[in-house]
Amino acid sequence: MKTQDVSFISGCPPFNLLPNNEIMTIGGQITELPLTKSHILSVQGKTKIDKIYIIKNGALELYYEKFGKKTLTGKLITGNIFGGISILMNSGISVRSVVAKEDTILYVIDGKIFRDICNRYKHFYEYFVNTFSKRMLDESYATIVATNQAFLFLSQTVPFSFLPRNELEKIASRIETCHYPENTILFIQDKTEMDALYIIQKGAAERYYGYGDKKTLRGILGEGDVYGGISLLLNKGISVRTLKTIENTYFYKLSKNHFIAICEQYPVFIEYFTDTFGKRMLDRSYAAIITKTSLPKTADIGFHDQPVKNFFQKKLVTCGVDTSIRNAANLMSQHRVSSIFIKNPKQHFVGVVTDNDLRKKVVASGYDIDKPVSDIMSSPLKTISNEAMVFEALMTMMQKNIKHLAVSDTNGRVSGIITNQDFLTAQGQSPFYLMHEISAVTDKKEIFNKHKQLPKIIQGLINSGAKAKNINRLITAISDASLYKIIEFAIDELGPPPANFIFMTLGSEGRREQTLKTDQDNAIIFEDQPEHSGDRAGAYFLKMGEKVCNWLDRAGYDFCKGNVMAKNPHWCQPLSIWKGYFSKWIFNADPEDLLQASIFFDFRGVYGNPQIINDLHSYLFDSLVGWAGFFRNLTENALHFKPPIGFFRNFVVESRGRHRNVFDIKRAMVPIVDFARIYALKHNIKETNTQERLVQLYRKKVISRHEYDELEQSYSFLMQLRFVRQITAIIKEEAAADNYVNPRKLSSIEQTMLKEIFKRTEKFQAKLGFDFIGIN
Repeated sequence: MKTQDVSFISGCPPFNLLPNNEIMTIGGQITELPLTKSHILSVQGKTKIDKIYIIKNGALELYYEKFGKKTLTGKLITGNIFGGISILMNSGISVRSVVAKEDTILYVIDGKIFRDICNRYKHFYEYFVNTFSKRMLDESYATIVATNQAFLFLSQTVPFSFLPRNELEKIASRIETCHYPENTILFIQDKTEMDALYIIQKGAAERYYGYGDKKTLRGILGEGDVYGGISLLLNKGISVRTLKTIENTYFYKLSKNHFIAICEQYPVFIEYFTDTFGKRMLDRSYAAIITKTSLPKTADIGFHDQPVKNFFQKKLVTCGVDTSIRNAANLMSQHRVSSIFIKNPKQHFVGVVTDNDLRKKVVASGYDIDKPVSDIMSSPLKTISNEAMVFEALMTMMQKNIKHLAVSDTNGRVSGIITNQDFLTAQGQSPFYLMHEISAVTDKKEIFNKHKQLPKIIQGLINSGAKAKNINRLITAISDASLYKIIEFAIDELGPPPANFIFMTLGSEGRREQTLKTDQDNAIIFEDQPEHSGDRAGAYFLKMGEKVCNWLDRAGYDFCKGNVMAKNPHWCQPLSIWKGYFSKWIFNADPEDLLQASIFFDFRGVYGNPQIINDLHSYLFDSLVGWAGFFRNLTENALHFKPPIGFFRNFVVESRGRHRNVFDIKRAMVPIVDFARIYALKHNIKETNTQERLVQLYRKKVISRHEYDELEQSYSFLMQLRFVRQITAIIKEEAAADNYVNPRKLSSIEQTMLKEIFKRTEKFQAKLGFDFIGIN
């Protein structure tokens, strides 16, 4: 740089505050930048400023553009500086737009050099601070700076960072700021109605749930953490926990209405809060709090039994199989959706791509975005009828580990989409994340306390009007998920299995009819092995059975009192032995032996090779053909279980002992279970669930529509009453779940219903006796 140029710099404030040797050093590192008239040097709120510009000659215009109009205009001329305030006070982002008003030459100093000078020379730094402070006295300028800073802050804060730039700019312009001193209580659990989402800009706060002087569910929130999303979305706007500042804290506030609008517009945004909620619901204490403070209103009754068509989105975005991933993603962004459906050349739907697919399959792996979208789609497309119940859709999502389902109309045409967030928003909470979380655990110890969360969840389902069969399915699905993960952990410890096998469940679990009082009934079948390797396979699977059964016991599924478990060598055998067992039960067992073996005819595979179960089913039904003696024995056993009703239509209860004045409702349900099992085995129905067996029997015209309705309604009522009793024992009496019902504590309507059900049960037992034994 020429001497006159160094002299020019030394005369420009605040460089005139620096010593000559510093100016000479700076002069050796300065470059020149020529600009032609109308050249845009920076754009407000967008351009990253990492250099200082000194005008050698010419002029620059500064302005802020809003709604197409320029405001806060200014002019920089020879000797003026641009960039210092942006670097020091606005995170290196240009506060205003800058354009050359005429041909202009700038001296340029690198940002690193500028910061170094600021660190070493206090007066130099304070020049920019004072200039900035004076400008901040202008309310319009202060608003612009605050908006820019809010934009920068939110763009680096999850989940706002998921939103497009234009949405973030709108949020930044509307967001409010507030300050609370240390030890200020902002919200009180179960009482304070929230008016906004709160984001901590600076400081810290503690959130907790208080019982007297004790604090539970404690957590510390710091810069960038948000509070209130779950309360606004899923708790009717009432704060779930107490929030108290633990130091001077500055917040950004996003109004409730604006927050809700963003959630409705951007699925990926609301997903952050609903997923967080689902994970928190795994905490027993949190689930109890939510259940207590979010008891459903009358309008919520029957949520799980409403049709999907009441909730699904008709807005459907599609593209062809050859569309590039880039273009598919652009379509999703343009239409503000979290999924896109893929069609083949015949215009048939063949798959779907979601935001999650883009993140995991493309962004995370660096996959070529110009490849066809069909490379990353989930196919075949999972669909559900718009007439299906909410519960069916939720179970499908959880069992298949998906968050989007295509919805088809009565003609089978895809007409929309339903997501787990649609249900969460509509319902306010969902217990189905428990199963999802079990599937995702990485340590078996994480499973051991999951079962304890069920009572509160089931109580919530009962309060919301869920049907008993859906509750059965939920409990079974959770049990299956726990068993599946536990078997995986066992295999991790034991090494790969030496042969194909199936881990099967029996009895109520095999029928998918588990309740809150259920013990283990399970077994292992493995492929027949050559003589020299049979012992090795048997030893391996017996070790597996021991580990799995012991871990299930720790997880809340008690050991079977009859020792019907995979840890018992008798019930851990190759397929040929199992076929031998069934042959004995069918052809040689007397009624008493068969009574003990009845649970084995309700078997279902949970983990392993399903072909083994299929082989056993085929063998079973082939063996039953024409063998009337088996059905006679099975029916004689079934007729031993009488409904607890006397000759004068009074309830038969225990007369003494611990269970005085009560009857066992589980035993009262046995005649219906036996009825469905015997007819299902007779008519080659492989389904094990009692109510599904009844459906199949009706379809095969074994029972009439009237008979089906009577049996189905009777069974559902008994199961519902059974769940209520178990919940009462656990929640209100703080005791273990049991099946003992005191009829005197039931309403007159319930007593009348029970008596009618027991009378009908006797009628169906008479039908069973006539058909298989010939007695009337």
